[in-house]
Amino acid sequence: MENRRFILIALLAVVVFFLYQAWQDDYGPKRKTALAESSNTESTVHTDPVVPSVPDNAPAKQGESAHADTPTAVPAAAPAAGTEIAATTASVQTVKVVTDVVAAQISLRGGELRRLELSHYPISKKAPDVPLPLFNDRNGHLFLFQSGLAGTAQPIASGDTVYRAAQNEYRLAEGSNQVEVVLEHTGADGVVVRKVFRFTRGSYRIDLEQSVQNGGTQPLVVSPYARFVRNDHVAGDLPKFVATFLGVGFYERKDGDGDKYRFVKTKLEDLNEDAFEKRQTGGWIAMLEHYFVGAILPPPGSEGVFSAKPAKDGTFAAQYVATGVNVAPGATHRFDMGLFAGPRLQDSIISMGDDAKLIEHADLDSLAPGLEFTVDYGILTPICKPLFWLMAKFHSFTGNWGVAIILLTLLVKALFYKLSEAQYRSMAKMKKFAPRIQDIKERYGDDRERMSKAMMDLYKKEGFNPLAGCWPLLVQFPVFIALYWVLLESVELRQADFALWINDLSAPDPFYVLPVLFGVTFFIQQKWSGSTATMDPMQQKIMNVMPIMMTAFFAFFQAGLVLYWLVSNLIGMGQQWLINRKLAGEGLGKSVKPA
Repeated sequence: MENRRFILIALLAVVVFFLYQAWQDDYGPKRKTALAESSNTESTVHTDPVVPSVPDNAPAKQGESAHADTPTAVPAAAPAAGTEIAATTASVQTVKVVTDVVAAQISLRGGELRRLELSHYPISKKAPDVPLPLFNDRNGHLFLFQSGLAGTAQPIASGDTVYRAAQNEYRLAEGSNQVEVVLEHTGADGVVVRKVFRFTRGSYRIDLEQSVQNGGTQPLVVSPYARFVRNDHVAGDLPKFVATFLGVGFYERKDGDGDKYRFVKTKLEDLNEDAFEKRQTGGWIAMLEHYFVGAILPPPGSEGVFSAKPAKDGTFAAQYVATGVNVAPGATHRFDMGLFAGPRLQDSIISMGDDAKLIEHADLDSLAPGLEFTVDYGILTPICKPLFWLMAKFHSFTGNWGVAIILLTLLVKALFYKLSEAQYRSMAKMKKFAPRIQDIKERYGDDRERMSKAMMDLYKKEGFNPLAGCWPLLVQFPVFIALYWVLLESVELRQADFALWINDLSAPDPFYVLPVLFGVTFFIQQKWSGSTATMDPMQQKIMNVMPIMMTAFFAFFQAGLVLYWLVSNLIGMGQQWLINRKLAGEGLGKSVKPA
C-alpha cells in the first residue's frame, strides 16, 4: 500500500512541477533594468547617438516582394577610388547568398538581412524539401536583422540608405571556406559607408564589418548599431500541448559584482510592460524561439547599450548600440560585430541530411561566453546536460536517436539494479505478509495509532521496509522530467526518426501505439507485484484505473519520452521476473497466514 501511495504522490508531484513551470513563465518575477552609465574613455564618446527608429516592417503578403513598394531602379552611388565595387543592374534590389548551411537575402536598401533559410532544417515533416526560414518577411512572418551607423545629429547609415554591390548573387565556392558580400554607399556629404557580411562554411555565425570614411570637413561621432525586429509568428512546426518560449535573451552584467554575468529572458508579450535598457561592457542580446536563436555578438570587452522594447506597429525589437567613436575628417574607422542565426546546437559535430554528411559547427559556448545558456533547461540543468551528453555519445555510435534513448534506458536500469532488487524484495515481503497485514487492519479497526505500531513491529521483526520499494521510482522521476526537457529543448532531436511510424521523437506518437504499450506493461507490472492485495476495495479500484490514466497522460508526451518509459517498463519486467525467481528460492514466494 505504501508503495502505491508513493506512486500517487510522485505522479501528483510531476503534475505540480509542470504547473509550477507554467506559473513561472506567466507570473514569475520579471526583470527591470535601468540604464547604467559606464566610465568614459579617451577613444569613446557617450553622447546619445541618433539611432533610426524601428520602421513599419509589415511583412509582405504571399506572392509579393518584400519591397514591392520601392522603386524598381536602385540609385547608383559612385564607388570610392580604388574599390572593386561595380554597379548592379537597375532591377536588382536584393543580394542572394548561398553557403552549405544557409541561403540568405540581403536588401540593398538598408543592407538588411531579411531572409535566412536553414538548408538542413526542413520547415516541417510534411515538407521535407522546404528549408526553415529563420529570418523571414513574408506571409505574415517578420524576423529580420538590421544594422547601421548612428550619428549625433542624424543617422549616418540607416534603413533608408541604398547600397551598391558587385553582383546580385554569391555562392560559396568549392574548396573555399568563406564568402564575402561587400555593400557600399557614398553620401552627398562625401561620407563613404561600407558594410561587409562574411559567411563561413559549416557555420551559422555571420561576421559583420561596418566602416565609415569621413570625406567631409567636420568630425563625426559614429556609433554602430544592430538589432532584430520581429513579430510573434514562428516558422516551422511547434509541439502540441506544450508551451515554448518566444522572446528576448540578454547576457546581463551583474551590477557591483565584477565581471560576472547572468542570463535573463523576457517574453515578447511581456516587453510591453518590461521593456529594458542597460549600458554595460561585454554581453550579448538575442531573439529566442523554439530550437533556434538569433544573437547579436559585440566584440569581447566592448561597451554599449542593450535594449529590448515593443514598436508602434506591433513588432518587437532587441538592439545593441555601441559607444560612439570620433572620426576625424579624412579618417576611416571600422566596426566589427558578430551575428549568430541558427539552431541552438550543443554538439560541435552533428550529422545532417540524408547522405549523413558530417558538417562541423562551433558549440554555442565557443561563439560567445554564456551563449550556451540559450539552451535553457532551468533548474534541471545539472541532470539534463549529462543526459544529453550520454545520448549524444550513443547517437554517435548508432546514428539513431531512438536507439540512443533505448541505450540510455538500459544504462539507467543497470545503474539502479540493486535499488530495483530492493524494490521487488520489499514487494515480495509485502505480498508474503499480506494476510498478517490484513489481520492487523481488521483487529485494530479505526485505531490508527495501535495499527501503525503493530505494522512497524511487524516490519521490524521480519526485517523489511515497505518504503524501500520507493527508491527506484524516486530516482527515475528526476530522470523522467529531465529527459522531457532534453527532448523539448534539444534541436538535435527535432524531427528525429526512430523506426516504422515514429518519424519524430520530439512529437507525440501519431497513432498512440507507444502510450498504449506503456499502459499494457504498466498493468502487467502492477499485477505481477501483487501489492494491491493489502489495499481496501476503493484503493484497488483506483490502482486498476491507473494504467488507463497513465496511458491518457502519456498520449500527449513526446514519443521519445514514452519510448524511454516503455523500455524501462520492459526491462523492469525482465528484472522483476529474474528477481522473483531468486526470491522464490529464498522462501518469499508463499504467503504467511496470521497466527
